[in-house]
Amino acid sequence: MDWGYINARMRGMKSRLLDHRSLDNLVLQPDLESLVNELEKTPYHEDIVEARGRYSGMPCIEHALRSNFVRTFRKILDFAKKEEAEQYISIFLHRWDIQNIKTILRGKNIHVTNDEILDCIVPAGEMDEATLTELVRQLDTKAVIDLLATWRISWAKPLTTAFPEFARSGDLGMLECALDRYYYEDALRAVSKPGKNNGMIKNLLSLEIDVVNIKTVLRMIRDRVTPEEATKFLLEGGQEFDLKKLGHLLTLHTIEDVLPELAQTRYRFLSDIPESALRAQKISVIEKELERYLVRQGTKSFLSDPLSVASLIGYFWAKYNEITNIRVISRCKTADFPVESLKEELVYV
Repeated sequence: MDWGYINARMRGMKSRLLDHRSLDNLVLQPDLESLVNELEKTPYHEDIVEARGRYSGMPCIEHALRSNFVRTFRKILDFAKKEEAEQYISIFLHRWDIQNIKTILRGKNIHVTNDEILDCIVPAGEMDEATLTELVRQLDTKAVIDLLATWRISWAKPLTTAFPEFARSGDLGMLECALDRYYYEDALRAVSKPGKNNGMIKNLLSLEIDVVNIKTVLRMIRDRVTPEEATKFLLEGGQEFDLKKLGHLLTLHTIEDVLPELAQTRYRFLSDIPESALRAQKISVIEKELERYLVRQGTKSFLSDPLSVASLIGYFWAKYNEITNIRVISRCKTADFPVESLKEELVYV
């Protein structure tokens, strides 16, 4: 595996990402039309021009971002078609399969239109746009799962197993948790053998599992779900928290009680969350800080061994963060968000 070549390509692509100054320039645009014009001067030029032929405003930006993201990672797959590198890239891209299936299931569950669901799809994983479009055309959640099973797509397995409980409870979280559990178990299995590259991927996956579990614990406590019931939604494989520690957190009565427990771990930065947000049970504030932590840990990989998977990891997180930042900017522009408040919503890496 020529990791030196891949590292050089990834660093070249990283140099085209928007820097701090470029993001601030987008923030300063007075409205969506000005934002679109400014994006046309960036590496998103080709995608904006194509999108402008069909859309305007927010739909134009969303379409351009999706096209750019898909094209970018297809390009990486093309020049990294060696078994080891492709395996690692697939782990990253599979999360988009998971996210797309969740989006479709949520849409069917609340009966939004097919067009609205398709607008939220990012066909960057193994399932292409035609496959996802056919799934969206299905009548309901069961039909979506049945079609996945008919096509022998692996994501059908956890959904089929969890569907009876979903049918009884009506809780879509059962299906979403089943997908997450299957994804992380499969990804951790793929990097289970000793080795530098496997270790890097495993470390980040374990951090993600921690973050997913912390979010779950906070939601369960906020919604007063019993520890016995909440345990069904926990994932194994976290770095700081095994199921026993998570079970203990679920016995606590308030979100304010949880943070002192986290202060003894790598998540001690959550202690800086304002008390007013905790008293109001605003877990979105905590979730945002956890997401920022993941992004920064992921992008730090660029500083690791250049003859390893590190540059792939770093680029994935940096590109994901860039697109997230542009989305935040564009959505805030539709709400006349103050510039300084908007900057606080972004993650600079």
